[in-house]
Amino acid sequence: MKIINEENALVIKSWCEAPEDGAIEQAKNLARLPFAFRQICLMPDTHQGYGMPIGGVMATIGNVVPNAVGVDIGCGMCAVKTSLTEIDKDVLKKVLGKIREKIPLGFNKHKEPQDEGLMPALDSCPVVEREYKNACLSLGTLGGGNHFIEVQRGDDDHIWVMLHSGSRNLGKQVADFYNKKAIEINEQYFSRVPKEWELAFLPLDSTDAQLYMNEMQYCVDFALANRSLMMERIQFSFSDSCDVSFEPMINIAHNYATMEHHFGRNVLVHRKGATSARESEVGIIPGSQGTASYIVRGKGNTDSFMSCSHGAGRAMGRKQAERTLDLATEQKKLDDLGIIHAIRGIHDLDEAAGAYKSIDVVMAEQVDLVEITTKLSPLAVIKG
Repeated sequence: MKIINEENALVIKSWCEAPEDGAIEQAKNLARLPFAFRQICLMPDTHQGYGMPIGGVMATIGNVVPNAVGVDIGCGMCAVKTSLTEIDKDVLKKVLGKIREKIPLGFNKHKEPQDEGLMPALDSCPVVEREYKNACLSLGTLGGGNHFIEVQRGDDDHIWVMLHSGSRNLGKQVADFYNKKAIEINEQYFSRVPKEWELAFLPLDSTDAQLYMNEMQYCVDFALANRSLMMERIQFSFSDSCDVSFEPMINIAHNYATMEHHFGRNVLVHRKGATSARESEVGIIPGSQGTASYIVRGKGNTDSFMSCSHGAGRAMGRKQAERTLDLATEQKKLDDLGIIHAIRGIHDLDEAAGAYKSIDVVMAEQVDLVEITTKLSPLAVIKG
């Protein structure tokens, strides 16, 4: 961990040894917020985002910052350990085919609404109510970007399934609505926080903030319901193809804000592309396509507000990856490892391993935040 500090600003504690300039500037803006508490934390996978770096952790007093949560509210990881110790490649391909039949990918949704009994209960959520019918069609869908389904082999000699997805368009609608509200309120009351920082905030004692907190929690719950339904259908796909049983699902989110107690104060901890890592808490840190992922156990490090990274973190932007990386080289890396992968054309290079930081470096930089319990190596990947 290294310390970054400027006069009249909070300390920035970075577990990323070489954060990009844009991420550092955003962290410095966070450190100047009058309601930010004690320190700003940057996880090893830190890279520039909107307003707040992805991989950033900030605690606040009295205010919530929608852009410090982000647009895919409740996005996170889940993983399931299976009873399988081996899986034949033909069987694996059969399983993947069944998964694709059951789970819409990318922008696709279900043609019919899913069981409303799986949806979280509504309470003071005007944006969610507006988007509810669309959310019922999106429940149990993967989405695009860096969302994935991966079958993996653990160093515990078991086959695992890992899934990364979020609240689909619902989280974005909530985030955009309340960020716009925050901008309007900050302009109305002549906020000292410059608009160009993209860190508009809502006072927690305001009606708008309470509505945002309700809707944010709904999105967190919806994202979990979304992952749970997909994992259930993935398990059906396995059971249709082989004799298998499953252990309980591990779940952890990485875009949210929640009230917690740190350094003697009750504070609102914003984690944007970072996960909770309380003492003995089980977590998931995925690598990039073709590299290892990890099941971890938190160490409860107070310096990081008991947080850790949410993944490997991008090393280059999506368009930069398409311009820079060589398709044949990235495909060969995965082919040589025997991975059934999703790098088929130039537009897939934004999710190639070369577009991400080294997961080995990321894990080495946070040895004081988590301990590794299981290393997972990829066998097959489905991307949105």
